[in-house]
Amino acid sequence: MKANSRIESIERATQQTWQEWLQFMESIDAQSLTHHQIASKVLEVLMDKIDNPGWWAQSVTVAYEQYIGRRIPGQRPDGTFQTSVSKATQLNMPALMDHWAAFAAKDTAVQALIGAEPRVSGTQRRITWRAKAKDGSSLVIISEPKANGTASLVVQHMGLQTLELNEAARAHWAEIVARFLKQL
Repeated sequence: MKANSRIESIERATQQTWQEWLQFMESIDAQSLTHHQIASKVLEVLMDKIDNPGWWAQSVTVAYEQYIGRRIPGQRPDGTFQTSVSKATQLNMPALMDHWAAFAAKDTAVQALIGAEPRVSGTQRRITWRAKAKDGSSLVIISEPKANGTASLVVQHMGLQTLELNEAARAHWAEIVARFLKQL
């Protein structure tokens, strides 16, 4: 099996080697468990030991599922695919979302994708623009704060049916994001 690029960061963050994680997975008979069941058991191990235990439990679980061939990179537990593109900006979180919403309303490539009116919601932690795509997949654009008062734009396209569609969507979104950033 091809080495997973996440393993090094998983080992560093969890302070357990990949071999130790594989032994743990064997001890819980992880191959017979669902994604949720595996992640819950990993979370029990990590809880109160590291920062962001839920995120790392998901990372360990996904890396394991890729390791055993249950899924490939970008594939979700339901078999669909998800891609993301993110870029840092010099704008603050609200300004970034305002610019994105205005851009998306006029951009022909974005308009060609969306099948329903986008919804924008937010908290102090992030502002989210969501829309259903014409093909039934989901689009989520997030304005996330960075430590220096600026924000990053994170594009997530979920529910894609094939790896090929996922790769094409990633390239398409990279072009859209580049065009968006250029006009800022």
